[in-house]
Amino acid sequence: MQDNPPRSFRDDEIDLVELFQSLFKQKFLILAVAALVTLMAAAYAFLATPHYQVQSILRPVDRGSLDELNSTGVYDLTPSEALSRVGAGLSSYESRLAFFRDHQALFSGLIEPGRSLEQVFEEFNRTSFTMLQVDPKKAAGQSEFVGLSLTYPRGVEGVEVVNGLVTFVLETERARIDSDLKVLVANRLLNIEQKINAARASYAASKEARIAALLEQDTLTRAQLQDELHALRSELKTRRQSRIAVLDEAIQIAESLGIDNPTTPSSMSESQRQGQVVRTEVNSREIPLYFMGSAALKAEREALNARRSDDFIEPRIAEIEKELTLLKQNRQVEILEKRQNEDLYLKDLAEWRQEAAQLKGIKFDTSALKLVRLDQHALEPLAPVKPKKALIIALGGVGGLMLGIFVALIRNLLRPRQTNKP
Repeated sequence: MQDNPPRSFRDDEIDLVELFQSLFKQKFLILAVAALVTLMAAAYAFLATPHYQVQSILRPVDRGSLDELNSTGVYDLTPSEALSRVGAGLSSYESRLAFFRDHQALFSGLIEPGRSLEQVFEEFNRTSFTMLQVDPKKAAGQSEFVGLSLTYPRGVEGVEVVNGLVTFVLETERARIDSDLKVLVANRLLNIEQKINAARASYAASKEARIAALLEQDTLTRAQLQDELHALRSELKTRRQSRIAVLDEAIQIAESLGIDNPTTPSSMSESQRQGQVVRTEVNSREIPLYFMGSAALKAEREALNARRSDDFIEPRIAEIEKELTLLKQNRQVEILEKRQNEDLYLKDLAEWRQEAAQLKGIKFDTSALKLVRLDQHALEPLAPVKPKKALIIALGGVGGLMLGIFVALIRNLLRPRQTNKP
């Protein structure tokens, strides 16, 4: 019985020893590819346009730097708010574009034919500027700051761009504060003027209402006094007529009794004691009027009939006439109408004028206003940040070596392989 031949590996299986031997045989190819890639990386590292990086850091000022502005009583700005406003200006696309348009000489290396200034700036702004701020996750242990970082190619004056942009934003914010301050002062003054005009209108209306009320009260009082006067005179006339009627009756009684002169009941009784006896019973304390005698009663009646006015009998009538005379001219109304400087009677006018004088006296120079503290100026960089030559060459060498090995492996796979025959 014949022994079975030993089994061999299939054709598609890889012998590691053979693979390493194949790679070793192609070592010069691998080294050549690695050298070529490394050379290409070195060429790129030395021929690529270098890019530099500069930055500027801003921090809040102390409160004393803004005290003069805040002491105006119109504008209130804290150091944190000032830093935030400057940071917003630095990150503003509009501010950067305005600076770019005003300082095109600093960006001469970016100008390319066929591209507008806006297109050139759009690309540069998107890829070159970076805002530096406190990390919110680590804000507890960091002091507040705002920074601007610029990565720029050769041909751009990066240092002047960053420092110039910071100065430009600061000047813009100062101008904006100056404009806001003037607007606030003007609005405050306009508001005060409106208050004064409203107070004048209110005073004029209240004065007219007061005069009308006083005159109306005088008219009412005058009418009431005249009514009272008319009622008193009517009463006095009625009383006079009633007295005349009483006198007529008493005269008739006196004549019927033969009493011509004033007498008393007792006297009359004694004179008639020898003749006819007249008994008179007096129940009231007053002596009947007819005892005055017909002569006296007739004299009084004639006097009453001859009277033209009863005013002197009632003292109140004199008082009413006095009051009516006083009501002919209301001195309070006369004084109100003769007022010349009515502003003196306006409430809070002195306070408003004092505030207006203070506002008009505000002469704040914002050009010297210190909004932020410049912690770090942009300085000329010592070396470019990219391309990083050593790293590129090293990566090129590693990549070239890997590529060489890959090429060697491909060649090894594509090479026809020998098989053992029985």
